Amino acid sequence: MSQILQLFIWIPLIGFLVSLFIPGKRESLIAWIAMATTGIQFSGLVAFVLYWLFNKQVALDIKHFVFFKSEDIEIFIDFYFDKITVVFSLVGSLLTFLVAIFSKYYMHREEGFKRFFNTKLLFFFGYNLIIFSGNFETLFIGWEFLGISSFLLITFFRDRYLPVKNGLKVISVYRLSDICLILAMWMSHHLWHENILFSKLNDVNLVAEHLKLHYGYGVFIACMIFLAAAVKSAQLPFSSWLPRAMEGPTTSSSIFYGSLSVHLGVFVLLRTYPYWESLIIIKALLIFTGIFTALIATSIAKVQSSVKVQIAYASIAQIGFMFVEIALGFHMLALLHFTGNAFLRTYQLLVSPSVLSYLTHDQFFNYEPSKQTGSNRGLQKIKNTFYILAIKEWNLDFLLKRILWNPFKQAGNKLQFISGKIVLLIIIAIYISGLFCNLYQYTIPVYLFNILPFFFSFAGLILIIKAFAERGDALWAWCCIVAGQLYITLSITLLNENFGPNHVILYLSGSVASAIVGFICLVKIKAIDTNIQLNQFHGYTYEHPKTGLVFLLACLGLIGLPFTPTFIGIDLLFSHIHKHQELLIISTSLSFVFLELSILRIYARVFLGQHKKAYHAMAYRSS
Repeated sequence: MSQILQLFIWIPLIGFLVSLFIPGKRESLIAWIAMATTGIQFSGLVAFVLYWLFNKQVALDIKHFVFFKSEDIEIFIDFYFDKITVVFSLVGSLLTFLVAIFSKYYMHREEGFKRFFNTKLLFFFGYNLIIFSGNFETLFIGWEFLGISSFLLITFFRDRYLPVKNGLKVISVYRLSDICLILAMWMSHHLWHENILFSKLNDVNLVAEHLKLHYGYGVFIACMIFLAAAVKSAQLPFSSWLPRAMEGPTTSSSIFYGSLSVHLGVFVLLRTYPYWESLIIIKALLIFTGIFTALIATSIAKVQSSVKVQIAYASIAQIGFMFVEIALGFHMLALLHFTGNAFLRTYQLLVSPSVLSYLTHDQFFNYEPSKQTGSNRGLQKIKNTFYILAIKEWNLDFLLKRILWNPFKQAGNKLQFISGKIVLLIIIAIYISGLFCNLYQYTIPVYLFNILPFFFSFAGLILIIKAFAERGDALWAWCCIVAGQLYITLSITLLNENFGPNHVILYLSGSVASAIVGFICLVKIKAIDTNIQLNQFHGYTYEHPKTGLVFLLACLGLIGLPFTPTFIGIDLLFSHIHKHQELLIISTSLSFVFLELSILRIYARVFLGQHKKAYHAMAYRSS
């Protein structure tokens, strides 16, 4: 049975790879591949689950593939199967199969028909990796694929302003959950001194012993897991990203943000429950967040004019109750609640265009204004206040922008002096001096050498924030990103005897190749049109779709998506930061948050959005 388990990862991956080679004009074949992939997956799961139920229902754990192994760390793929996996996998495969059938007709003759189904299968592959994951590393691989497929589907209508803008907003919030998971993995390495399996978390005595000896570290890991789950499931104060994610096609909204992707926070909490069940502070946080989110999201859902936004906030409210159920230990209820909510929201989103048309027609002929009733003026003012707050979604989007992103944008705007050939030479000179410091450590005073890692990490962070706020040349922003990555690598290499040259090569092998390819693509576009400023959208994917695709792959490689060795290098990079290097982990974490945002921002500004040339059809901001 353990060997059969891995088939449920291979089936979606094979379906995705096959669909890539089908010509875009073959709509029926592309749709049939998606339907066959998800249909076979669901049928196989039903047979596997029935066999598993009649054979003692023992949890399965299989160590599948080792990426990297050294004396102090091992990175490998691990699959796990239990009751939680059964529910999430069956619901996920059945809903994806049904939506694939619906999408065949709904997306008929749409310009991006093939792109839609390819991205949908990539999402399905990432979803299954998460659901069947047996450790944090495997879960994080699926988490990354899910994040990038979300971005691609939100920006599906890439000739419009709002889908591209909201795609960047959503991926910026997603990145917070990514970094929280990375930090949880980082501290887990130091707490367990191994790649901890989810199956080991069921050992109550082992977990209790570690939490007793390292209570502070345990609370930190649990807090990071809670934050990752809250962000992914759009709980307060991160709820505003979910309605913005509805910019994509209705079918992708139904499967992503109505049923599956938005419930992954619930899955993470259920999977890691044995670890934090004894931490009262985490349970209190979950209950408070869940109840508060349910109340606020319900009030917002009741007054919104957009049906998609209503459904989004209604789903957020139900997930808030699921958080409460998990904290109180009612796991079977939470699984049942997830199943019902997933099917209901998928159905609501798929029929929403038809229902909206009917209701508009009904309102036109049967509208009756509400009768005014006398009431206490003070109470009426309170009601009006809450009504306006709900209409404005409690200004959640504004608060996130004001608190999280604006300070860094303002800091980046003050770094305008970092430009030009002279500055580039200074950056190179400082980096070369850092390499010499690493080679001749014994010649540098100890007190100075202890400061150097943070200095180079902070320098890398400054360069990446500069790229994040850059509104000038895209090539210069790209160079700042690459230089920032090199500085970060150097900061970890210094003062760490275990992070050797082979680790550095593993990390840089994918990112350097991607950086060169991306640079060539930008040079090619600049040769066609000298203006590739980041203060506007250029939409070059119209006239240069192949260059846009190659540049997107270069961006994903530079980010460290799990198809390059850089992904393994990122895990190694964080695992070699010591527990006592607080400033180093803070600056490195911030760098990786803004690294992905800066890279995808360059891609969006140069290749997406309405085309700058007037002879192309233009979708205005209000579209």
